[in-house]
Amino acid sequence: MAGSISNSMALMKASVNVLKLDKELMIFPVMSGIASILVVASFVAPIAVTGAGEVFVDGQAGYLAMSVMFLFYVVQYTVIFFFNSALVGAALIRLDGGDPTVSDGLAIASKRMGSILGYAVMAATVGMVLKMISERGGIFAKIATAIAGMAWTLATYLAVPVLVTKDIGPIDAVKESAAIFKRTWGEQVTGNFGLSWAIFLAFLGWGALSFGVGWAAAMISPVALLPVIGVAIVGFLLLALMGSALSGIYTAALYRYAMTGDTGTFDARIMGNAFRPK
Repeated sequence: MAGSISNSMALMKASVNVLKLDKELMIFPVMSGIASILVVASFVAPIAVTGAGEVFVDGQAGYLAMSVMFLFYVVQYTVIFFFNSALVGAALIRLDGGDPTVSDGLAIASKRMGSILGYAVMAATVGMVLKMISERGGIFAKIATAIAGMAWTLATYLAVPVLVTKDIGPIDAVKESAAIFKRTWGEQVTGNFGLSWAIFLAFLGWGALSFGVGWAAAMISPVALLPVIGVAIVGFLLLALMGSALSGIYTAALYRYAMTGDTGTFDARIMGNAFRPK
């Protein structure tokens, strides 16, 4: 456990070092978050205004509900993948020794817009199918969909950097991602917990600190608790944005390592064991 935490902190430090050189990488998660909120609002607002929400719980309108949900997934995934592509593209420029700008990242993503949209459709389709199987099946169906979901996540882990660096379609990008993953880390893995652990520990630490300060403030006066809550919320938002940026940097570094063997500022041993054998 101590070794895992040490590795996680090492990954966090290496990713933060890259982020320090290009703080503008934080802008991509911000834009993604704002765009995602606008997407949700664009779907929820018409339903709320027209009172059509009841239609989506009507058993006879199941296909309509699924169609709207599928469209929502496609639009939302497109937004997320677009800004992830911009982030990964900019991070790859930095890892290769360049000095990327926000415009560079957006230009890279824009050039791959067709493939990104196709990948979003694929992801939405897989998500909807797994969701329907899980909801309509029993316990074994839920277990099977959980395993299938993990397999899809691992197979597509490097799909975004593949789309960014190669002029190929979404199907070929997923195939390439799975092939790179298999060639570099093998077939039997438990998944990457390195950077995820570090981000989780950061959230946990901030939560514990906020709770402690909030408890002390509440003992003094309920009014004193309000600014503590505000600071805590801002802190969680900043951690979420930083976590998203660091994840994009780490994904770019993993792809670069898989393709070239160059780990850059990252520890070679940790990168080689990013996905631990069972």
